[in-house]
Amino acid sequence: MKSFPTLVVVATFAVVCSLNGFAHATVVESCGATRSLVPIEQNTVDISNCEKGPCRLKRRTTVSINQKFTPTEDVKSLSTTVFAKIVGLPLPFVGVDGTSACPYLFAEDGETKLECPLKAGVPVVYKRSFDVLEIYPKIPSMTIHWELQTKSGRSITCFEVPAKIV
Repeated sequence: MKSFPTLVVVATFAVVCSLNGFAHATVVESCGATRSLVPIEQNTVDISNCEKGPCRLKRRTTVSINQKFTPTEDVKSLSTTVFAKIVGLPLPFVGVDGTSACPYLFAEDGETKLECPLKAGVPVVYKRSFDVLEIYPKIPSMTIHWELQTKSGRSITCFEVPAKIV
């Protein structure tokens, strides 16, 4: 039987993880030449069922992306730029790329809905999901580029992660 202090530590850890909403963050990389307002080191990204790349995107499933960041200046609106780089060619995620990110923004608790504009210094959780359709071909190697931009195209956050469709 576990001792009482051990149970308290385990219970506390579980509560902290559930409140944080990011029990296990995914290891992602910066977008290279893209200079984001919020550097990747100041983001927490959680991709469902993926702690580090290459992420296995299984056909006939839905993949969730949770990203926590804190803007360093006010942001009026955000759009999503998402594509897969396959053999060097960018292929947009249809239905996600080019859409507004504003409907997918939450407060730090991950439950309270936020709306654009965003305020500097206020933590934000961006929650988005996408379907990996059965018609998608198996792709052994690609890089996912996920970026949130202002209307003028300024990068607010950007990350890349290796992935494959299985």
